[in-house]
Amino acid sequence: MIVGIGVDLVDVARFAASIERTPGLRARLFTAEEQAEAVHSLAARFAAKEAVAKALGAPPGLSHLDAEVRKDAAGRPSLHVGGRAGELAASLGVQNWHLSLSHDGGFALAYVIAEG
Repeated sequence: MIVGIGVDLVDVARFAASIERTPGLRARLFTAEEQAEAVHSLAARFAAKEAVAKALGAPPGLSHLDAEVRKDAAGRPSLHVGGRAGELAASLGVQNWHLSLSHDGGFALAYVIAEG
């Protein structure tokens, strides 16, 4: 059963400018592992974090650090949710997360499905 769906689109150039303008933004938005990624990948990960919030109904009190995009040995992304978002997901019965990321034409896109 689908508990929630979230999608987000990020302008990569605008996102890159924000990261350059505000150096502390990387640490506020991304885990240490994520911070090593290239800016287009960071934009897709930011979109994923926003999509997680939307899939959960966009409640207050969530942190961007509650959701982390990890890669397996083949480079396939997976979503790991903890903190306040993880607690809320558990209360909603979310058992699995599905994630699709893409970036092209100056935009990064993330699509998230929360499955119960």
